[in-house]
Order: sequence, then C-alpha cells, then structure tokens
Amino acid sequence: MTFSLFGDKFTRYSGITRLMEDLNDGLRTPGAIMLGGGNPACIPEMDSYFRKLLADMLDNGNAVDALCNYDGPGGRNEFIIALAELLKTTFDWDISPQNIALTNGSQSAFFYLFNLFAGRRRDGSVRKVLFPLAPEYIGYADAGLEDDLFVSARPNIELLPDGQFKYYVDFDRLHIGDDTGMICVSRPTNPTGNVITDEELMRLDELAHQHQIPLVIDNAYGLPFPGIIFSPARPLWNPNIILCMSLSKLGLPGTRCGIIIASEQTISAISNMNGIMTLAPGGIGPAMAAEMIRRQDLLRLSETVIKPFYYQRVQQTIAILRRYIPQERCLIHKPEGAIFLWLWFKDLPISTEVLYQRLKKRGVLMVPGHYFFPGLEKPWPHTQQCMRMNYVPEPDKIEAGVKILAEELELAWAEQA
Repeated sequence: MTFSLFGDKFTRYSGITRLMEDLNDGLRTPGAIMLGGGNPACIPEMDSYFRKLLADMLDNGNAVDALCNYDGPGGRNEFIIALAELLKTTFDWDISPQNIALTNGSQSAFFYLFNLFAGRRRDGSVRKVLFPLAPEYIGYADAGLEDDLFVSARPNIELLPDGQFKYYVDFDRLHIGDDTGMICVSRPTNPTGNVITDEELMRLDELAHQHQIPLVIDNAYGLPFPGIIFSPARPLWNPNIILCMSLSKLGLPGTRCGIIIASEQTISAISNMNGIMTLAPGGIGPAMAAEMIRRQDLLRLSETVIKPFYYQRVQQTIAILRRYIPQERCLIHKPEGAIFLWLWFKDLPISTEVLYQRLKKRGVLMVPGHYFFPGLEKPWPHTQQCMRMNYVPEPDKIEAGVKILAEELELAWAEQA
C-alpha cells in the first residue's frame, strides 16, 4: 500500500503524536508521574461546577439539543453571539458575531490558519509562518501541508534573580520578507510560560500591518478566560489580528472547542473550511460556555478559581524544584502564565532527548525541548538543553518526579566526570 504525498507527510510519527501518546499513557498507567502533556488540572471546584451545569442542562433540554443536532459550519450561534457581546463589553472591541467562528479544537484552528495564509500560492511562490519568538508550541510543527513551512527567530535571553530567566523578541534578528505569510505567537507561551510584553505585541502588530499580513495570537491560556496569566498584560485585537482561544484550559479539553476571532473575511473562510472538513464543530462545549456566560460565571470562575489555583501550584512546584535541584544545575523560565515550567539545564552533558528516555524508563514523563523550535535556520545548543514540565499534578507526585529528575541529572554529570 502506498500513500499520496499528503499521506506520506501526515502519517509520520511526530512530536505532538508522541506527546499525546505519553499523555494518554501517563494519565491511565498506575504509578506513572505525568509531568509531560498539557492536560489541565482537575480543580475540584470546577469539576463540581461542570457536573451541576450539565445536570441543569439535561433537565432543561439544552444538553440533548447540543448533542442531538448539528450546528452551522461556523459553530453554535448562541455561544458566538454571547461571546461577541462579552468581548465587546469587556474590552470595548469593535466586534460582532460575524467575527467569530468555532473549530474542533485549537489544533484544527491552526491547521486551517497556517495553510490559509502560508504555503504554495497560485503563482507558484511559497509563503511561510514566522514565529518571532522560539521556543513555540510543539503542536504547530507538523501542521503545514508544505514542508519547511515555518521560520522562527532565536530570542534574547535575560538572566534574572533566583535562578530564573526570560525570553524577549529579538527585533534586530526578526526578518519579515515577501515570503512571510503570517506572524504567529502564543501568549502566554506554551512551552515556556512566557508572556510577551504589551510593547512587544504592539510592535508585532505594527509590523504585520506594514507588511499586510495577519498577526495570529494563540490565547489558549490567556485573558479573559481561562485567565492563567500572572503578569500584567493587555489583550489586543483588531481586524488584522487573528485571536485564537479555547475551552480546553477551563477544564473542558474533551469538548474540543477552538475559537477564532478575526475579520469577517477570515471567519467566512474558516466556516467554509469547517463545512468541507468536519461539517460543523461539536456543540456541547459551546452550549456549556454559553450557559456560563448567561450566568456570568465564565470570567468570574477564571479570575477567582482557575487563576489562583495555578498560581499557587506553580509556586509550590518551584519550591519543590529548588529543594532538589540547585540554580547552577537548572534555570527556570520566569513563570508568567500557562501550565508549564520551562527548565534550562545549561551545561548538561547529555541531550534532553536522552534525559527524557531515562526518565520515561523510571515512570516520569516530561517533554524534551528540541520539539519546540520549528524553523530555526541554524543549529543552537540551547534546543538540546531544555525540557517542558507540567506543574498540574498533586504536589506529592511532582515531588516524586522531581526527585527522580534530580537523580538522573546528577548521574549524567557523574558519568561525564
């Protein structure tokens, strides 16, 4: 059996496939310590809220309606209308329901967008996706129909007190040419927890306007929901910005609901793509979110339950890390948002891929950093020195995993000696 070129490309074993396999195995294997994938925390207050919400929706018929009927290709109208009004009221954006479409998860949204604005064009030229700040999300790397669809820029690195550091966009290295089809950045950033500053975001927006290309912002962890952001940041949207959101980090990843906020032209294109590829997005997640907006719970729970939970957990995790691993062995990216810590083992004598394999044998699952640098033009040792760690599990599991990580790090340095 032979596949098409499309088949050859999308049947490859990829970083995101391995991550999701590890996530599935880690969640369901007794004794495994899951510090890898991006599954959100089971926050007791949110779980109780969702159970009560679904029970109410079963009683009033809304859940059955969402499960037993198709929505239109742009997604569930009641949620789109409610969300447009919420964003307009909260941020004073000039937005209407015609500026919003839903997808079956953010991964589908970015597959659509990358191949809508980048790739091969009618005249034979190829446009590329520019990531102005690597590292970036692992799920982007294999989402292009064309090979070599991505270009990324190395960041400036600022060393901070307490063994922390922070990435910044290096605008001197940032090249936007005729072959750039779009600029894409996540905020907060998966994998690092970095939040690019308001000034950086405004400058990227200006560059996108100048070159007549869209600026795509992956806002899966950001404001106004789920609000997993710990540093000052002002949300930004205008018709040249494509803002992507999600219900996953509210605690609803199984609903597979991505949200695209963009110009009416882009939203019309996304709706048409939905119709061809999936008929319509799933309805149960949007129906739940619409009810949360009606009850004025969506933003309230993001601010008073979700954000405080993750802020406390990340502080606990950093304290655990520092009990076992000193600053000279491991630098930590300043935790400004999202649900990960980004660890930099600057002088590690083995690659983090080898470290990943050793940890996996001992039942600890993390993600090696080299997958998060798609499109770098030249090799960079830094890509082999970092790992992404999910800080969602209970502190006792985190401590058990960190203890094993510390042992493997010391073993690696001892082998070098």
